Amino acid sequence: MSNALPDWTGDTAALRAVQDDLAQRVSLRDDFAKPLRTIAGFDVGFEEDGAITRAAAVLLDADTLDVIDQRVARLPTRMPYIPGFLSFRELPALLEVLAMLPAAPDLAFIDGHGIAHPRRLGIAAHFGVATGLPSIGVAKKILTGEPRMALHEMRGAFTPLRRGKEQIGWLLRSKPGCLPLIVSPGHRVAMPSAPELVMRFTGKYRLPEPTRLADRLASRRDPGMRDAGSADLFDRGTG
Repeated sequence: MSNALPDWTGDTAALRAVQDDLAQRVSLRDDFAKPLRTIAGFDVGFEEDGAITRAAAVLLDADTLDVIDQRVARLPTRMPYIPGFLSFRELPALLEVLAMLPAAPDLAFIDGHGIAHPRRLGIAAHFGVATGLPSIGVAKKILTGEPRMALHEMRGAFTPLRRGKEQIGWLLRSKPGCLPLIVSPGHRVAMPSAPELVMRFTGKYRLPEPTRLADRLASRRDPGMRDAGSADLFDRGTG
C-alpha cells in the first residue's frame, strides 16, 4: 500500500514515477464476480477551504440497487491540489471510507477518471490498483483525449475517447439532453465492458446510481436537488 500512496514530500517527480509504475499494473480484462452481488459508489469532496478531505461510499445490492450501507470519512488533506496528481490527494480518504463498509464491493464506481488520464492513472485506476478491487471511472468532464466521432443523442449511445491512436475511454450518453459522461476502466474491467456496466446501473438521472448517491453524500447536497450536467465537457486542469 505504501508504494501506491507514498508520503507527500513536495516531489512531484517522485509521484510521477509512482504513477508510471502503478499504471503498468492496471488490468484491462474483466475480472469481477459474475453475477455481481454488490456494487459501490465512491466520491470525494472537501471541507474547510480544502483542509479536510471528505470521502463518501454507498454500498448497493447489485440486483435491486437497495442501499446496504453508506459511510463518510473525513481526514486532514494530505497535500495541495496539483493538476495531474489529484488521486494522491483523494486516495487516503477513499481507503478510509472503504474500510468502514461492512464488506468490499464486487465492483466500485468512482467519481473521476480511470485510465483516461495523461499518465493512465486517474483516481479510479489508482484506487483499483491500491485495493485490488475491480473499478470504473465515471467522470463529468474530459481530462485528456478527443472523441472519435460525434455522439448520438440516444440514451446509451457511446463513442470512443482517444489520445492519439490509443483508446482511453468512452463518451457515454447516459441521459438524452444532458452532456455525456466520460467512462473509462479503472482496474480489472475491460474497455468494452465499462459503458455497458455504467448503463446497467443508470436510471432516470445522468449519473449511475452508485456515484449519484456517493456524490450527494460527498458534497452534502440536498437530497431533493436535481442531478444537473455541467456546461463544459472539457476540463484540462484536473486529474
